[in-house]
Amino acid sequence: MANYKYTVRDASGKSQSGVLTSESLEAAASILRGQGLKISSIAPANSGIDKDQLFTKLAELNAGKPKTAHVLDFTTQLAVMMRAGINLRSALEGIAEQTSHAGFKKIVLQLKADVEAGKQFSEALSKHPKLFGKMYINMVRASEMSGSFSDMLDRIAAYIGQEMETRRMVIGAAIYPAVIGTMAVVVTVFLLTFVLPKFYIVFEGKEEILPWATKFLMGLSEFVIQKKLYLGVGFLAAFAGLFAFSKTEVGGFFIDKMKLRIPVLKGMFRALYISRSLQTMGQLINAGVPMLDTIAITGDISGNRLYKGMWKSVYSSVKQGKKLTAPLRKTKLLPMSVVQMIAAGEDSGKLGEVLDEVSEYYHKRLREAIKTVTGMIEPIMIIVMGTVVGFIAMAIILPIFKMSAIVK
Repeated sequence: MANYKYTVRDASGKSQSGVLTSESLEAAASILRGQGLKISSIAPANSGIDKDQLFTKLAELNAGKPKTAHVLDFTTQLAVMMRAGINLRSALEGIAEQTSHAGFKKIVLQLKADVEAGKQFSEALSKHPKLFGKMYINMVRASEMSGSFSDMLDRIAAYIGQEMETRRMVIGAAIYPAVIGTMAVVVTVFLLTFVLPKFYIVFEGKEEILPWATKFLMGLSEFVIQKKLYLGVGFLAAFAGLFAFSKTEVGGFFIDKMKLRIPVLKGMFRALYISRSLQTMGQLINAGVPMLDTIAITGDISGNRLYKGMWKSVYSSVKQGKKLTAPLRKTKLLPMSVVQMIAAGEDSGKLGEVLDEVSEYYHKRLREAIKTVTGMIEPIMIIVMGTVVGFIAMAIILPIFKMSAIVK
């Protein structure tokens, strides 16, 4: 048995390619003709490296994994094409031709092939859960049942765009203190290992007149220089240990809990989790997704284990036939005012609209919290860095002034 690569055309003239296992070339050709296909080419499959496949694979690796921005562009383009009356198969083919990212283009072509095979679009999307996510897939599935596909795609695109904006704001708030903190550590290490040792000769034999700050820094400098290898390895080991701990359930729960307790940051994280949870739930309810599925997806997307646990208790309560707000009244993760508004929306049958309004309010609160955090951290980091560098500078300068006074 051997493998044979072929290119054929079906009755409609559409070209297809593939690999067929058969006893001989003639037998492979006979099988294809028996299927009513017109053979364009057929040859033994190359057992070596296929150059086209190799170049395609290298292009995918260089491009990296598809990102949320690719999904947003894809969703926006697809919504426009659907409103223009283009059928789904042609729309996917057109998007694939315009996509420059090799990996995402491959995924779009796989979606097109599944649609051509008769599968629902939501079923095709479910083969790529990491890229599109449960919310995306369930909203598309709901739109297929209601017949509002293009409108739903617009809603999904708006949601993805707002999530990307939120992520950019949070990352932007974290970048500045991270850069300042790194610079403070680098400058301190540089002063201890390169600048302070230059003064050893000046201070040698005069230890009795040196202030405690200078003695402390000289001892710290010698320790850092002598143990730099151990300190480097220890720092990397501690970082790796903390990273590994954060990936465990216990470590992740501890970190998520601390996010809601740190004085400067807790307001920002609280607004983030509430806004994300309520926006997700509102979008899914308005899309017509079943309530239990909505609650489960909301918990997964919330981004914090404590909030995920809260929505898990809500899921159990609703599954037992109770109201949505029954377990929410017992938690401190949502303000009572929010719980009351959710209860009002649930009683009036306008829960989706209420959740959209509340999530928009908390999205504004999140912007304000990020500005507040950035405004507070900036001067704090500058003061800390200035204090460290100033302490080292004064510890070097003061004994020099003291020795000059003694000489005079």
